[in-house]
Formats: sequence, C-alpha cells, structure tokens
Amino acid sequence: MGLFDFLTQRSKNTASTAKSRLQILIQQERSMRGAPDYLPMLQRELLEVIRKYINVDTDAVKVAMHKDGDNELLDISVALPDKAAPAGG
Repeated sequence: MGLFDFLTQRSKNTASTAKSRLQILIQQERSMRGAPDYLPMLQRELLEVIRKYINVDTDAVKVAMHKDGDNELLDISVALPDKAAPAGG
C-alpha cells in the first residue's frame, strides 16, 4: 500500500489548494458586489489616459474600493513596464 499512499496524499493537497483558490475567488466576487458602478469605467478611462504617454497592457490598471473604518479608500494600482516606451511609437 505504501506505493499508492503518495497518490492519496497528492489528491488531498490538490483538493486543499483548489478549495483555497475557490475561497479567494468567492471572497473577491463578494467584495466587488458592494463596489460602485463607476469603478470599471474609471479603470478604462485611466488606462486610456496612461496609454497616451506610455504603452501598457490592458490589465496594467487596477482600481478597487476599500473601507478603513468610516472612510472609503480608492486604491489605484498601475503596473508600468520596466522600460517605458512612448505611446504611439
């Protein structure tokens, strides 16, 4: 039976990993439900403005809303390339 023990152990680790990933996805989905409707539009517009000056990927701009006590914080993250190439060139 020792030969097959590694298969069952691997399955448990895989199941545990899949469960963790699913929990993260569900948590992310729940957090987006309460987000304002304008966030996706804001994200697209920021990407358009940044692309006027620097060539970046479509997923380079991330926008999220967070609560800090009574305050709501707007978190904007922009992933810039290592070497910033001018846009339009």
